[in-house]
Amino acid sequence: MHPMLNIAVRAARVAGSIILRGFENRADLVKEVKGSNDFVTQIDKEAEMAIIHKIKQSYPDHSFLGEESGETQGDNAEFQWIIDPLDGTTNFIKGIPHFAVSIALLHKGRLDQGVVFDPIRGELFSASRGQGAQLNGYRIRASKARDLSQTVLATGLPFKDKSQYADYAVRLNKIFHDCGDIRRAGSAALDLAYVAAGRHDGYWERGIKPWDIAAGELLVRESGGLVTDFSGNNDPLFKGEIVAGSGKVVQGLVKHLK
Repeated sequence: MHPMLNIAVRAARVAGSIILRGFENRADLVKEVKGSNDFVTQIDKEAEMAIIHKIKQSYPDHSFLGEESGETQGDNAEFQWIIDPLDGTTNFIKGIPHFAVSIALLHKGRLDQGVVFDPIRGELFSASRGQGAQLNGYRIRASKARDLSQTVLATGLPFKDKSQYADYAVRLNKIFHDCGDIRRAGSAALDLAYVAAGRHDGYWERGIKPWDIAAGELLVRESGGLVTDFSGNNDPLFKGEIVAGSGKVVQGLVKHLK
């Protein structure tokens, strides 16, 4: 395992332990509203602090971009860690056991390492650039679906800005009639991890942040999948939209989303 990936795995497991303790004691959660239908708890904040602390023990000069703490510029700007300490906070608050820790590393602007950890199921998805993707140490591969007709796809609703729903619904209707079925589970990081593992044949969403998708994007690429924006361009990380799946599935989705 790449040494930086090893540190990311350790950090994800530390955060996972914090999240599990919080999940068992949800009655004590302190919930804050960040925006429309956008929540944060003290567990999100504690988990992010723990991740950053763990990484800084080995790489004190690296930079960070965290969902809760924002951007922190280190002395070594070539390395930036992108962190979502608890992707699926609403699920977490409501007691729905579907959420994850997401940690990715950019090196000179390119995704280099990625970890998505589901502490409930004990599933650790990991990837290093050029080295493939794994689930709990075993190689995973994305679906090779060649058209939408038999696929199970994942997506997310524009719940933070419901004014976008009318446009979203038109595209959803077209995709739904072309595919097999659609899932909406509430964690972009796990949606992408599931695409990498072949559980979902494809995924699309708009209105997302880099920390939602950074690790998952690398997982999909390293598992043999394709990742684009809604126009089919190859670098969606900071564009707020993403399409992922096999080449043919992405092509079919982009046709409806473009």
